[in-house]
Amino acid sequence: MMDFKEIFFDKKDGTARITINRPEKYNACTPTTIFELTQAFTDAWVDPSVGVVVLTGAGDKAFCTGGDQSIREPGGYAGTVAALPLEVGWQQVSTLIRTIPKPVIARVNGYAIGGGHVFHVVCDFSIASDKATFGQAGPKVGSFDPGYGTGDLVRAVGLKKAKEIWFLCRKYSADEALKMGLVNAVVPHDRLDAEVDNWCAELLAKSPTALKMLKYAFHAETDGVVGITNLGVGGLSMFYDTEESLEGRNAFMEKRPPEFSKFRK
Repeated sequence: MMDFKEIFFDKKDGTARITINRPEKYNACTPTTIFELTQAFTDAWVDPSVGVVVLTGAGDKAFCTGGDQSIREPGGYAGTVAALPLEVGWQQVSTLIRTIPKPVIARVNGYAIGGGHVFHVVCDFSIASDKATFGQAGPKVGSFDPGYGTGDLVRAVGLKKAKEIWFLCRKYSADEALKMGLVNAVVPHDRLDAEVDNWCAELLAKSPTALKMLKYAFHAETDGVVGITNLGVGGLSMFYDTEESLEGRNAFMEKRPPEFSKFRK
């Protein structure tokens, strides 16, 4: 297991749990946090024992409240890790959440504000505590999300509501979020873990290949050539397991013409 400073990462019984561990800062992220999130999601991606991923924040106050404003400077956030500015890294984490071929559940235990709100929006599912609070903060702090945090929000709640959320920076309760289609379920705070575990168990009982291809299909139309590429590569991974594909490799290695005619039946 990798040694992390600002997140917890645990894998057990088919579920990878990624926890932003900066509760004293309401789980606001630094470049280190973001870099570690990219590592954890990549590890969960390539580990065949993992079937579902849960993203959450440490403590009872916050899921994530975006970038740590105390380290923000002219031009962006102070400090880089592996030449990765926080702003670019945020989009990389969002991309990993959307393209990892496994369902990702946001366990929203408190404030999901700003960039933290973006993270929950791009997750496949959001399960919220009744104490959770949702909202954007960009125009209040001189920032904005020009990508998935706007596009995916529109598809979740509609254009008018998405503009309200972004332009006005209001805060919304868990029940309000549920009514607008922003989350999948709201449960009493002390039942949050049990509810998330139930969703994980249901997902782990389903066909992993079907879930992977469905996830890619949901984004294929809206993501342009990138979406089509992900869908196609998902199909390619299955094709590699077929006798037809292996015949091409075997023929190449054995320096003979491939015999594909038998696969036309």
